[in-house]
Amino acid sequence: MNILAIESSCDDTAAAVVRDGRTVLSSCVSSQIEMHTVYGGVVPEIASRKHVETISGLAEKAVSDAGLSRNELDAVAVTYAPGLIGAVLVGVNFAKGAALALGLPLIPVHHVRGHIAANYITHLDLKPPFVCLCVSGGTTAIVDVRSYTEMSVLGGTRDDAAGECFDKVARVLGIGYPGGGPMDRLAQVGDDGKYPLPVGHVSGAELDMSFSGLKTASLNLIHNSEQKGEVLDLPGFAASFGKAVSDSLVPRVMAAAKMAGYGKIAVAGGVAANSRIRADLQAACARSGDRLFLPELRYCGDNAAMIGCQGFYEFQAGHTAGWDLNAYATRDIGVG
Repeated sequence: MNILAIESSCDDTAAAVVRDGRTVLSSCVSSQIEMHTVYGGVVPEIASRKHVETISGLAEKAVSDAGLSRNELDAVAVTYAPGLIGAVLVGVNFAKGAALALGLPLIPVHHVRGHIAANYITHLDLKPPFVCLCVSGGTTAIVDVRSYTEMSVLGGTRDDAAGECFDKVARVLGIGYPGGGPMDRLAQVGDDGKYPLPVGHVSGAELDMSFSGLKTASLNLIHNSEQKGEVLDLPGFAASFGKAVSDSLVPRVMAAAKMAGYGKIAVAGGVAANSRIRADLQAACARSGDRLFLPELRYCGDNAAMIGCQGFYEFQAGHTAGWDLNAYATRDIGVG
């Protein structure tokens, strides 16, 4: 089954063709990072307009790169939630038009479900059930993946997402946007004990997390150093920040995995590319005996291949949409 997949939930326009949920025939991504860097973050209206300009040509390229004709496509899958509402609407409306014109089924895909499915591309032997840590600019959640389409959140952030904190701290430091990559590179040569930073806890909800305190403490540290004329040890700060984030994420996903008893842990989302988190999870799983599944770095960020992968399993479960499909800024992962 050849699925044309569309992703436009934030600032990356993406199209891909995926066969039978596991084989990526093509994957095209048009990044807007350079355009948004000047603002220090994504400007929703600019992102939406750029999606409109790019999406049609990118979909054509994805089909061409896959070596297929339009007549060889079997369905169209699209991210319909969650995300920047204007951006998501662009993808949804294009996908509806494409599916209608080609006479193909339309498959709605939850963005976070797509991130989880990126692991199926990298690990052909991975099958549910497993526990997945989903960490990105907009999501930080521990998900119980009971089947390809049955999922529920076991725990998550009560405030800021981990990726959002990386971006905001990096913006204040002036080291680039998005912040995850620059922070990770600096941390490679830094002392993670240089600056003690808080790890949030949520009383009575041991699998939940909080990153607002870490963000506030980090920004105060940066501003206080500037006001005192002190030179901040950037590598040391980046390493200390990365350690604090990892110390919040890793113990909780390990606790969730122990509770679930599946013996399998996956990681998904843009922050899954962070080397400190990957290393800490590998060490924790070596101690616990759980199998760890990490997506390839190219599938950690937003892409359409993951949407096509999950779209296949949604279609298998009978989850298709009509021409009244709408876009949603927020949507529970259990809804699909």
